Amino acid sequence: MRSIEDFAFLALIIAVSFAFAWILSPFFGAILWGVALAVAFAPLTRMIARRMGGRRNIAAFTTVMIVLAIVVTPTVYVGTHAAQEAMALYNRVDSGELDLASYFEQLRAALPEWALGLLDWMGVSSLGALETKINAGLLSGSEIIATQAIGLGQSAFFVIVHLVLMLYLLYFLLRDEEGLSRWVSRVLPLDREKRDSFVQRFNVVIRATLKGDMLVALLQGTLGGLMFWALGIPGPVLWGVAMAFLALMPVVGTSLIWAPVAVYLLATGDVGRGVTLFVYGVLVIGLADNIVRPMLIGKDTRMSSYVVLISTLGGIASFGLNGILIGPMIAALFISGWDIMTTTRREATAEAEAVAVSVAETETDPNEGSMRIREAEIVATRTGSR
Repeated sequence: MRSIEDFAFLALIIAVSFAFAWILSPFFGAILWGVALAVAFAPLTRMIARRMGGRRNIAAFTTVMIVLAIVVTPTVYVGTHAAQEAMALYNRVDSGELDLASYFEQLRAALPEWALGLLDWMGVSSLGALETKINAGLLSGSEIIATQAIGLGQSAFFVIVHLVLMLYLLYFLLRDEEGLSRWVSRVLPLDREKRDSFVQRFNVVIRATLKGDMLVALLQGTLGGLMFWALGIPGPVLWGVAMAFLALMPVVGTSLIWAPVAVYLLATGDVGRGVTLFVYGVLVIGLADNIVRPMLIGKDTRMSSYVVLISTLGGIASFGLNGILIGPMIAALFISGWDIMTTTRREATAEAEAVAVSVAETETDPNEGSMRIREAEIVATRTGSR
């Protein structure tokens, strides 16, 4: 009877949990980013609280204002301008105002024979065919962004509600951090050692990933957008956002944007701007990854670039823009879980081997030998269960 009651209670808890998640699903994005920002800015809140004599309310409110100033406002500003530039680009291409044919004619005259042969080898028989492909790509990509922008514009109230909810949730998560941490520790069905190790490794990987990948990507995108603006290249905000996303891609990254533009400028005779953009892209945008990333990460363990790239792209494909955060989080959970399991099994095996060696070297005392053999059997059983 007792087992039936336990099973029924467990089923009830699972059903209620799913129902609670279902009613919160419309605000999933706001909750997700509120929790992520709380994890990222919790150390700042603790520092402010110490300097204010432990006043968590004021410390949490101050942190929320900082987040609003350095995260939310710039993100909304850049996103709005990028969407406007995407819509303008789509309208210019769709109406024919942006004449790609003239650009390709200039490029045709400047390209050497081997470059034209390379285009043929790549399956582009003429620059006209290349123009058609790029034109279709620009239309498709800018149309997607423009559609999303129109959707956001039509649901501006919904977006505002999400932002307010995220900041509201962030305040209480920061204020009640200690109590929430104790509650999560109590409800997690793990022993204390595994739970602490899992949480610690997860936080290290996530913070290293956010600092080492997301911030560097934003920095590279900002540097690229600023140079495009300084050189008078149309759509600097849009291309800066594109470079920020591509910065997550190892090796090539932002060069997929600035390198073709530099080549075009050089091929069409604009040597000054072309050389400036090429040198700036190699020495400033490219080296920012190698210089700034180690400074931000320090000795923290981070995920490999290819893992970040694959998990980010997979997250975006599965969850939309929220996947930028969800993908690396799931990857970090995966890596942390397997690392803990591997470490636990290795420690258990080492313990079992140490007991076995101790048994082999023990004195001939039958009682002591039997006791050590029993210890070895217990350790071996524990190892197998793990």
